Amino acid sequence: VQLQASGGGLVQPGGSLRLSCTASGSIFSINTMGWYRQAPGKQRELVATITSGGRTNYTDSVKGRFTISRDNAKNTVYLQMNSLKSEDTAVYYCNADRIGSMEGWRYDYWGQGTQVTVSS
Repeated sequence: VQLQASGGGLVQPGGSLRLSCTASGSIFSINTMGWYRQAPGKQRELVATITSGGRTNYTDSVKGRFTISRDNAKNTVYLQMNSLKSEDTAVYYCNADRIGSMEGWRYDYWGQGTQVTVSS
């Protein structure tokens, strides 16, 4: 089982980016998926989560600017980031709290990070 994140990059303030994270393997179940971020010198923090049923949760600083969504058929979670600010600069990580696959259950599973840099 792997979680592969993509979509990061350099963007100017006010710009947009869309992150994707796809789980691969013989997967039959993924519970809550989410995005976290870690800025230099800071702890990793929650950005947004989405349950398998589509219920979402956001940290206050991104409400109204970021949208999390998922395609269960593709085992993929997305993060649409609009009106980006310099303080959004961080490495963004995707997470699945539980993945069921033919290889067994995995808990608190992380993908590799993708760098998002917001700068003029």
